[in-house]
Amino acid sequence: MEQQTPEVVRIKIIATGDVHGAIFPYDFIENEPLNTSLAQVYTYIKEQRAVDSQEVVLLDNGDFLQGQPVVYYSNYEKHDGQHICADVMNFMGYDAASIGNHDIETGHEVYDKLVKEFNFPWLAANAVRKDNGEPYFQPYTIIERKGVRIAVMGMITPSIPTWLPENIWSGIEFKDMVETAKKWIPIIKEKEKPDIIVGLFHSGVDNSYNNRSDQDYMNENATSLVAQQVPGFDLIFAGHDHQDINMVVRNCEGQRVIILDPKNCAKLAAVASIQIKKDGDKVIDKRITGLIMEMNSCEPEREMMRRYRNYINMIKEYVSKPIAKFNRTISSRDALFGNSAFVDLIHSIQLAETGADISFAAPLTFDSKISKGTVCVRDMFKLYKFENLLYTMKLTGQEVLNYLEYSYSWWFNEMSDKKDHLVLFDVDEKGNNRTAGKFYNYSSASGINYTVDLCKPAGEKITITGFTDGREFRLDDTYIVAINSYRGNGGGGHLTEGAKIKHDDLLDRIVSSSVKDLRYIIMKHIEEKRVVTPCASGNWKAVPQEFWTRGRKKDYQIMYD
Repeated sequence: MEQQTPEVVRIKIIATGDVHGAIFPYDFIENEPLNTSLAQVYTYIKEQRAVDSQEVVLLDNGDFLQGQPVVYYSNYEKHDGQHICADVMNFMGYDAASIGNHDIETGHEVYDKLVKEFNFPWLAANAVRKDNGEPYFQPYTIIERKGVRIAVMGMITPSIPTWLPENIWSGIEFKDMVETAKKWIPIIKEKEKPDIIVGLFHSGVDNSYNNRSDQDYMNENATSLVAQQVPGFDLIFAGHDHQDINMVVRNCEGQRVIILDPKNCAKLAAVASIQIKKDGDKVIDKRITGLIMEMNSCEPEREMMRRYRNYINMIKEYVSKPIAKFNRTISSRDALFGNSAFVDLIHSIQLAETGADISFAAPLTFDSKISKGTVCVRDMFKLYKFENLLYTMKLTGQEVLNYLEYSYSWWFNEMSDKKDHLVLFDVDEKGNNRTAGKFYNYSSASGINYTVDLCKPAGEKITITGFTDGREFRLDDTYIVAINSYRGNGGGGHLTEGAKIKHDDLLDRIVSSSVKDLRYIIMKHIEEKRVVTPCASGNWKAVPQEFWTRGRKKDYQIMYD
């Protein structure tokens, strides 16, 4: 009897990630069309599914539920019926997804509901139940194509407790990614006998991000560490860091591991082409190549656009609802260089809502403008990008000072000449293409008057002269501060590294927390006012003035012109 030649099976795994609500080819915030969205990705997916010689697997890598008003509306405004993300992802035929930190941010009510609504597993092996240590979400899944068994293991960045209040993730504990992979890979191999093992990690590749090292436990961006230290993975999809990555690393046994990251907002798709030959249950040849595909050449898929036409129109109507009138234009650009009307509007609302002594806030967008005249719901997404809660916390005067020293040490350069840069820039690997650093961490204060001495080194820049209402500011007194939940839980390091408060002690400092998110609070406050004149309060300034003026002009041209 003639022996049969083993069949070659061709599989294409397509992964999206960090979609951030970019489902449809329309920016509901800026009120303009988009040339990339999940609708364009779906056109590419359908084309690939139509190729007879290959099998297609569709994955997503988390952070689907935050960004555009499309998802905000389904998260918080529309409480009945199926969530838009479940509807869309089921329609597109996803096979599996990992859960991201911004998905957790929506709270139990939303993500627990979605687990039930998805027609596919939502994965996170390192998110476990506090009461029994079992996975809260499914740790992995097996996808089979023409006899080829593909194990997909999901993980989430373990830094959730650093950013989000505990009530949002109550009952869940987040574990180290390397440690979790070392636990689950042997289980998957023994129990499932997979031919291919895929990592679907909502975690970045740069493990040195935020001054961390490859030795740090619970590293936020541990994807490359898992690839290198845990043998077994053939392919890993990364996310969270919004990077375009197609790279190969060697694990500790010398085997190749491909890492792909499709950036964000459905601009790209990560594509792995697999060619596998089996003789019975034995793999005799396996070849994997990676590719990052741009989606801007694809047209939006027609069937998808027809199906969701009414929903799209409903969201357009929702974001176009007028809420107030602004008597002047404000821009986040101003907030990157000094005291600004943009951030001071947030400050004023935080102080009014809480009655706190001091407010901390930062610009959450690099380049947003709200024009003079009628202000609509969409403008609130420009003013406040994320769904943070509003906290009040107890801080001493010394901790307030240390907080500000930390903030400005990452924000403003130490200037020795008026020709120097004002902003402390990040520099790329080639030493050029300067870009602003983590502007969302440029946290200023309101309620107190202070100066920032540009000629002084980090840690010695701030002089607080008193409260804006005339009260004396004392380093040894305790004050109530208004602050968002990201910062209040240690995000950015302002409270932990700056104010030197132990992370475990932050919870004891919280006096109150809002139930609704800050954008909702801001929107309702502005709506009640009906007419708003945003203005910079002038409670802080950078000195010497000539250094600030010259540096601002120079750096503005680098960043925006």
